Formats: sequence, C-alpha cells, structure tokens
Amino acid sequence: MTTPNRPDTGAARPSEGAARPGTGAARPGTAPSPAAVKIAFIGAGSVVFTQGLLAELFAYPELGHVHIALHDIDPERLATAEAAARHIAEVRGAKPVVTAHLERRRALDGAHFVINTVQVGMNEATRTDFEIPARYGVRQTIGDTLGIGGIFRALRTFPLLAALADDMAQLCPDAWLLNYTNPMAMNVMYLARATPLRRFVGLCHSVYWTVHDLAELLRVPFEEVSYLAAGVNHQAWVLRLERDGRSLYPLLDEAITADPQLRRRVRVDMYRRLGHYPTETSEHSSEYVPWYLRHESEVARLRLPIGTYLDIVEENTAQYERTRDALAAGSPLPVEESPEYAPQIIHSIVTGTPRTVYGNVPNHGLIDNLPPDAVVEVPCLVDAQGVQPTRVGALPPQCAALNRTYVSANDLVVRAAVENEPRHIRHAAMIDPATAAALPVERIWDLCDDLVRAHSQLLAPELRAVLGH
Repeated sequence: MTTPNRPDTGAARPSEGAARPGTGAARPGTAPSPAAVKIAFIGAGSVVFTQGLLAELFAYPELGHVHIALHDIDPERLATAEAAARHIAEVRGAKPVVTAHLERRRALDGAHFVINTVQVGMNEATRTDFEIPARYGVRQTIGDTLGIGGIFRALRTFPLLAALADDMAQLCPDAWLLNYTNPMAMNVMYLARATPLRRFVGLCHSVYWTVHDLAELLRVPFEEVSYLAAGVNHQAWVLRLERDGRSLYPLLDEAITADPQLRRRVRVDMYRRLGHYPTETSEHSSEYVPWYLRHESEVARLRLPIGTYLDIVEENTAQYERTRDALAAGSPLPVEESPEYAPQIIHSIVTGTPRTVYGNVPNHGLIDNLPPDAVVEVPCLVDAQGVQPTRVGALPPQCAALNRTYVSANDLVVRAAVENEPRHIRHAAMIDPATAAALPVERIWDLCDDLVRAHSQLLAPELRAVLGH
C-alpha cells in the first residue's frame, strides 16, 4: 500500500481453539456465489483503511451479503473495526455477516479472499526505522519500500507472512491473498519464494493516483485518458499517456515549462531526465536513487521533507482515535469510498465482470529486461478466472536499469530470510542507492547492527546476529 500522490505538489495524502480446515474456498476456475463469499481482513485494526475498503465493497449490490471476518491482535482496534463495519453496512444498505476474531485462524477458516494490511511493530518500529539511521546521517522521507527502513520493515514482516501462508494453506488453500502491506515488492517476492501460496497479488494505488492527478494537472477528464504503466512498485513508469490516441506528454512538458514550481519536485526532475513519469510521490521516489537525499542543495531545491512519514504516522493514529471515539459516541464520522483494487478484484472474480487493475506479481516473462524472478507492477486482467497479469515487453533501458538496482536489493533481503543469512541484510544495505550514497561501508554495517539490536524481538532468530565489520 502507498500514500496517494499529486504531480503538481508531490504532497502525500495521509493514509494505515484450533479451527477446522476450511472447505468454503472456491476451486480454481470457479467463483463462489456472492452470498457465500467470505472475506478475511488481517490487520483490520488499520481502521481507517479498512473502512475505505468496506465502503467500496458494500457499494456493489452483489457483495451486500458477504461474510466479513475481521482479525487483529489489538482488542480495542478490533472492536472499533467491527463497529465501523456494522455502521458502514447500515449506511450502504448492505446486510453482511460481520465477525471479529482475535485468533487469526478463525478469521481465515473457509475464506475466499484474504486482505492483508498488517504493519508489524506499528508506530514504535517505524520511529526506530527513522531515528537510528538519522543518527548516522541517513535521511529518509517515507522509509517503507526500499532503503534501510524498507529493509527492516520487510524483515519484520516476513515471519508474519510465513505464518499467514501456512494458515491459509490449511484453512483456505484456494483463497486469493490480496496484500497491501509494504514493502510491497519484497513481501510479494517472499510469498513467491518461501511459501506454498500461488494465488496472491500485491496491490497499490500509486499508478491510479498518478494518472488521475496528471489528468487533473492537464485539465483532461480522467475518464478520457488511456494509459500503460509498468516497472516495480513505487518505481513504475507511465509508458503511455493518451487521449483520443494522442500523447499527453507534450501537454505535460508545456505545464512544466510554464510552472517553475513543478520543476522543484523529484518526480518531475526524474521525468525530465528519464523521459517517463514515475508512479510515486517525490518523497517516495527520492529514496530509491542516490541523487537527492545525500545533498543539502537538492533537499532544498526539491523541497524534500525529511522524516515526513512520522507526521503521517501520528495523523493516522489521531484519525483512528477520532473514529473510535465517534463510533463509541454513536456519531460515526462519514466514510468515503476509496478507489482501491481489492474490492474491484473481489467483485470481478465473484461476478465475472472483467476489468483491468495494476498488480504486483512475479515477473515470469512479463517485462523482458528485468530478472524473471523479480516482482513487477503491470496491468492485470481480472474476471472469474482470477488475476491474470499481462505481458508488457521491454522497458526503456534507462528505466529498466534503475529498476534492476531496486530489484537487486529486494533479492538480497529475501535471500537473507530464505537462506537464514544475516550477511545479506548488510549486502542489501550496501547496494541500496540512498544508503550507499550516505555512508561508507563500515558505517553501513554498524547501522545494520544497531537496527538488528533494536528490532531483535521482531526478527527471525537466525537474523539476529550482530556481525560488526
């Protein structure tokens, strides 16, 4: 999952007893009847995000009677999510079955779809990801996808994914896992390499919001824009942007020429030099290359807000508390639908309605000039047969070159977990562009040692070694 983005300002919109074996999941090539559908929300305590997903789910009349099984390990957040679900259903005129479970297996039993939004370690772990690197002089803005923050967020998340996959293999082996948890590409790569699951896709709305906001900037109705994007999550590229068969890139060039402030954004700077617009905010994009965060002049020129994600974390907490208090007082806050892919996928699989979404999946020949076992973001057809990625071919060579560095870091982080090799954690940090630009190699290893110590209880035991130089 990512925070939405705007091309004109780059500002991110704030986002967040043993069960019996399941028998209800649909067999491959078949779809369950709508009334029989069970959707498990893992990490439902991300209440605001859960509300948005439910509001869109219940907007489909065919999904008004589904079973919503909510799971979280925090009793208060789980109770808040349950109250929110019941309120949204009432407002939408839906009549779902809503159950809440502190025990994950009961939520998963017989599920057809599993939506994962878990953030392992929550706010405390996120603050650690920022504060310890900052002491070394490593600047981060978001810290959830690549870089030193992304590496350790992944290592905290992999044990959860392994346990979730094992439970799903027993209780709902044919269910689709729809993953929103970051770092998206690393998590999906881990699912592909280390778990028995084969029906999974990583979902992020960055492509949608990029094109939506480009259309807004260019004063073109979004519904009239056709586009193609591909690459890796948070570093995909808008390969085609058209209206009535004519490219909109010349209009974008004119807008950038006319507005000097647009040129003070990382993603616009990258577009001007690489020729294709990147699909994530300037804050995100700055962390995946070595050119910006290391230099005071670039931080100032491109208005990069160091540590901005910590503000988003605090706002997410405050928004949750407002929602909790409003529900308890009987005056719940209004909830708007959000154009997320999970409800669309569920609706398409259940009803057979074809549509295209963007998904993060193993490459397997989808993008020619990225490694075959990379996780790539490409358009996917969805219908009753499930999520079917489409082949894109080759990326522009300069775009693929950047993506390959990103993919190499992903590979080493996943290898660290799969091979129980703590040295690969350090190797990943060494080849990560922003970390390598900021520190000499000995300090990179020191930084990794400090983060291993700080996150030790959330890491797999084999990865807790402090290695020194």
